[in-house]
Amino acid sequence: MKQTWREVQISKCIRCGVKHKWLKVPMLAEIILIICAERIVRYLNGNKKRFVGAGLTVLVFLVSNSFSTPVFQSGMAETVTVLEEGGVEPVSLAQALPESTEEEIREELFYEEDEIGEHDAIDDQYSVDEILNSSVSHELMDQYTQGETEKTEFSKDDWNLILVNKQHPVPEGYTFELGTIAASMKCDARIIPELFAMLKAARADGINLIICSPYRDISRQTVLFNRKIQLHMGRGETYMDAYKKASQIVTVPGASEHQVGLALDIICDTYTILDEGFGETQAGKWLQQHSKEYGFILRYPEGKEDITGIDYEPWHFRYVGKDAATIIMDNGLTLEEFVESISE
Repeated sequence: MKQTWREVQISKCIRCGVKHKWLKVPMLAEIILIICAERIVRYLNGNKKRFVGAGLTVLVFLVSNSFSTPVFQSGMAETVTVLEEGGVEPVSLAQALPESTEEEIREELFYEEDEIGEHDAIDDQYSVDEILNSSVSHELMDQYTQGETEKTEFSKDDWNLILVNKQHPVPEGYTFELGTIAASMKCDARIIPELFAMLKAARADGINLIICSPYRDISRQTVLFNRKIQLHMGRGETYMDAYKKASQIVTVPGASEHQVGLALDIICDTYTILDEGFGETQAGKWLQQHSKEYGFILRYPEGKEDITGIDYEPWHFRYVGKDAATIIMDNGLTLEEFVESISE
């Protein structure tokens, strides 16, 4: 019977070891290597189709370099128009912010997560003092109206109740005016008086809040989402698994509330990490208790992930107005549930 390649090589090693006793150990090691090499070759040969499929997947990934869902791949770059504060000319999303700035690079640190899902520490942010001591803050604080409201009727067409999620992308042609929070940090101008009032009230209670990541255009959201997918695929996960996990942490481009300027990520001076631990801090508890008084809600509460499609985020707050916020927070609802309850 004809010997296999492995048997021939092992036989040679045995003869060499017998003939030269001082080569016994090296020959034994070579035999082990031969056996391992033969098994690897056999495995590769028996799984050709699997490796070809994996290779094609990697090729498509490198060529396309885009991970947005098909519904968002076309026509989304101009889906939202923002008006710079004090201006009347529409500015496209691609023009609203510079393509690459130092602040954007630093912002990436907020969303690059490690294996257990915790966010990296934040290197740059705007503190409550930096925001409230600005001249813009003093002007807009005069617009804040304190006191209880009694609105009981709501419409799904109310600008502050716009539902933005994976099933309800930002409407094409949606417009709003950008207002300045601090320096280049912006959001919908209509929510700034309430935001500043909330920051001031928190500071009076000894809570120094920090605002990060308010308005964000679709191109920026796409960068963050794609990088999250690449992170998971780099761990050996399939594209679909990586996409699913990424969409639970970073909102799918075109379906982010940051894109309409109504959402804010909030931390504090004593806890500068965007993770679930923020909810247990004094600042996180203060926000959950008092944010409704200024029209904000905890957008992605714990235990509601099956409804929102997003993991618990105790740092993410969304403006809906005082009346709606009071109902939502007092009854433990999500925005999805509240909007669904509004009659046509």
